Amino acid sequence: MITSIFGRRFLSAYNKKYGTDYDAKTFFIEKFYPLFFDHEKYMMTAGNSPLENPKISWDKMILGQKPFETPSQRKERFNNLIDKIENSPLDASIALGYPSLDINATTSGQISNIQELAHSAEDAYLSWIGAGLGTGVVGGFSILFENDNILLDIAEGWKWYRKSIDNTFNMKGNQVSTWNGQWLAHRYSPMYDADNPTANFEPYIKKDGLIAVDTQSWTKILFGISRHSCNGHMIGYIYSFGQTNKTIGFVPFDLSGIRRLQDLYIKFFDMESGKKAESIWGTAFGFSTACKAGAIGIRALEPKGLREYIYHSGKSQKVKRPFSSANDEQILKFNVYKIWIMAILDNENLWDKSKEFAQLLHEYAASAERGKKDKSNKVESVLNATNKIGFIKELTEIVKESENKETLSEMAHTVASMQADNVPYFLTLIRFNYAAI
Repeated sequence: MITSIFGRRFLSAYNKKYGTDYDAKTFFIEKFYPLFFDHEKYMMTAGNSPLENPKISWDKMILGQKPFETPSQRKERFNNLIDKIENSPLDASIALGYPSLDINATTSGQISNIQELAHSAEDAYLSWIGAGLGTGVVGGFSILFENDNILLDIAEGWKWYRKSIDNTFNMKGNQVSTWNGQWLAHRYSPMYDADNPTANFEPYIKKDGLIAVDTQSWTKILFGISRHSCNGHMIGYIYSFGQTNKTIGFVPFDLSGIRRLQDLYIKFFDMESGKKAESIWGTAFGFSTACKAGAIGIRALEPKGLREYIYHSGKSQKVKRPFSSANDEQILKFNVYKIWIMAILDNENLWDKSKEFAQLLHEYAASAERGKKDKSNKVESVLNATNKIGFIKELTEIVKESENKETLSEMAHTVASMQADNVPYFLTLIRFNYAAI
């Protein structure tokens, strides 16, 4: 199963990095179990395995209303797990991410009676390691990144999660996937200090007397990875384990496109503003919806609300118009809109052309006789166009009486020769620049 594959990949990378020779069972017993489970609070849920007691009330234990299990009780559970892994067929009760052998269970699936597909005890141990590497994101899904360095960096954060749980009496456990997401975003941020890894790191929220790790957005994690990774593309396996397991599957990530958004924003605005903008990217739809496009790149990072400025809405023949604003949040949102459009167009020259054309439209509208709105109305018609035909038709009326016939004709040619899908985006840039003027 997938968790075992990623566990094997990580273990190979770990042995290579640290010059060790762990097999799956030895690593699980000597490294993984002592860190994740041999404490009063676990780092992750043990599912339906012998390690997990379904009657345990973690919240009551954390708040001191009920005693934790003793070391001897934990030892007994550990021995039961090892015995079951070594002597029972693999299923969800001993291998994380595997199906239940009960075909009526909500976690059943991928069951086969072909003996050649039988799994070994090693696969069970690897599944625990792989499950510990999942990166939780807003939306309830986790990602297993097919990248050795990222997996190693995730594991580097495990010890800090253990320290946080042990040193904070009212902190919840069982959140390693959520922690991994916060850790990666922090680990790959410009604020990260290798000499003091947890400095400027506050991934917590408080609720009902308990401290928990807040879930990180998938966009911030991917921005961090794109800054850190030199690879243009990467694959991630996306899933959710629970009472019912959900799988989106393997999805490609276009890191070069994601990084381009960052670079463009910083180039046209500034880095500090770029950090604030990270919360706006990818808000047009949820993570699972973004995955349905088949890949995560620039288009998946579309900001919420932008489409109203690109296309006509409902029966109205007018698109929503941007406005000049002194509000910092509004300015930030409009800047994100403009950068996303520029990244989609993949042609920075079109930014200058849109500014030039917006200025020409403004000058034309301002040249009207006092009290008359005929020229302003013609400009409005041009600005409300969302396709080639509508744009050129409305622009023709202005060209007839403009003193800048040649320049306006060149602009018409630019739009006419543009790929049809890109036209609405370019016309939206014109609207934003016109509003700014």
